[in-house]
Amino acid sequence: MIPLELVKLHLRVDGDDEDDLICLYYDAAVSDCVAYLNRPLYQDDAEADAAAKVGKADGVVLNPSIRNAILLTVGYLYSNREDGAVGLPRAARRLLEPFRNLPGV
Repeated sequence: MIPLELVKLHLRVDGDDEDDLICLYYDAAVSDCVAYLNRPLYQDDAEADAAAKVGKADGVVLNPSIRNAILLTVGYLYSNREDGAVGLPRAARRLLEPFRNLPGV
């Protein structure tokens, strides 16, 4: 969803020695953000439209706020490689909140 080059630019990483590790953090960040949103995340409108045609219309399309939340979360995971605070960074939660599907609402 977000090119590795952009993730590395956000992290201020040159070279490709840590690419595998950064990809792990990226995958975890996307997973955490999707879990917080409590709904599927689609790359673009075409993917969302295709999902809607098979009855999965509750997702959200990747937008600048969600993209930034993912990047912030990757940065947090990259900077805090050991045990630390649990959950998404506060700024990421704030960016995701308007798109969150709250159970029972």
